[in-house]
Amino acid sequence: MKQDISADIRKTLIVIAGPTAIGKTALAIELAKHYNTEIISADSRQFYKEMSIGTAKPSEQELANAVHHFIGNLSVSDTYSAGDFEQDALSRINKIFSIKDHVILVGGSGLFLQAVTEGFDDLPKADESVREQLNDSLVTKGIEHLQSLLKELDPLYYGQVDLSNPQRIIRALEVCISTGQPFSSFRRKALQKRPFDIVKIALEVPREIVYERINMRVDKMMKEGLLKEVASLRDYRHLNALNTVGYSEIFEYMDGALSLEQAVAAIKQNTRRFAKRQLTWLRRDPAYQWFAPSQRQEIIAAIDNYKA
Repeated sequence: MKQDISADIRKTLIVIAGPTAIGKTALAIELAKHYNTEIISADSRQFYKEMSIGTAKPSEQELANAVHHFIGNLSVSDTYSAGDFEQDALSRINKIFSIKDHVILVGGSGLFLQAVTEGFDDLPKADESVREQLNDSLVTKGIEHLQSLLKELDPLYYGQVDLSNPQRIIRALEVCISTGQPFSSFRRKALQKRPFDIVKIALEVPREIVYERINMRVDKMMKEGLLKEVASLRDYRHLNALNTVGYSEIFEYMDGALSLEQAVAAIKQNTRRFAKRQLTWLRRDPAYQWFAPSQRQEIIAAIDNYKA
């Protein structure tokens, strides 16, 4: 993709990452105000306009405090990949850099953060019939069968992927089966050099604090009307966008498979597992500098003192 940022002006992309419910949004807004700039959201669950409560989108007040991009910009029926986001986000970043020296990229979706900062893999085209067979297996045998198959064919990627996301598992399996090679063998070996500096900040607090915040957030979602929001999307439950924590469990409640109490407990448990996977993904990248969310001045100093 053509990148037209002037080489003689140093621009900085500030990446704010971390597990769900840790306070990324609040920090991003503070940094956007400090650097007089705008925020690019890389939270793939918040792209969809129909999904607000269950994805913990920024509040109206938070959205008013700083300009946000890629919040509620898609419909659940839209097909959108990390590669699509790479192109769209870089285009928007270029435009912001034409008038600003900094841009904030924030989110918990490691794959989408990676797409912007490093480039996305040019993967081989898989056989359509293989994809159909895998989708059939998902329906007839369940996601556990696909997880076991991925563990057998590509144990490396099995240890990295979000195992609760059937579409990512299917994408990897269709490449494995179509090519006879592990999906991980096609992943990018050399990073794409971006024409701007990238400072990566990751947030962490003790695990018990993250878990407490997750539990409180889920309770807040229920009070705000998560049940009603999920019910309004029941006809779309087959779509990939709805295959996510907070929605899948409520669908199970609506099917009679779980009580409401069990569904809420499952959301909390699955969100905790998701947070653990987010941290595992981030710790693979040594470029991240780790801070507590409260260390605002230390974070600003790390950004200002960054040397490429």
